[in-house]
Amino acid sequence: MSFGYVKTPADGPQWWFLDTRMVVKAAAEQTGGAFALIEWSAPAGFGPPLHQHNTEDEAFYLFEGAIDVQCGDDRWTVGPGDFVFLPRGVPHGFVVADGPVRGLQITSPAGFERFVAELGREPEGPGLPEPSAPDVPRLAEASGRYGHEILGPPLTAWSTTLTA
Repeated sequence: MSFGYVKTPADGPQWWFLDTRMVVKAAAEQTGGAFALIEWSAPAGFGPPLHQHNTEDEAFYLFEGAIDVQCGDDRWTVGPGDFVFLPRGVPHGFVVADGPVRGLQITSPAGFERFVAELGREPEGPGLPEPSAPDVPRLAEASGRYGHEILGPPLTAWSTTLTA
């Protein structure tokens, strides 16, 4: 059984994961495996490869910025105060159309935070990492072990909110 706790804005394991900063606020150990909650930020233009989670649902709530999201055949532009739900088993991806973006990510059940910790690295300072190309073979191999599938390249922005 999990126990109650409080984390301040500075609390929680932090990772530079791909070109993002992830701060784990709730992990499997705190939620009895029910969900993981991650505060995240990413620069304009960032997007993970088109992918699918086979074992967990994923959702985002945005505080700042905007992302263009594709989920199956649906497309949405999600901005501050918006919430988007991405069910397991459905191909999806996003691209930061107006950034940097900052929000919360929920995955249920928990486990995505372990994927982030395995592939991420401890931040070397405040803010976001320098953009870099992902190690696609390593990402694909780890994705398979966590029930994710890489299905294609990152999306490109389609909304008009992209900043110059």
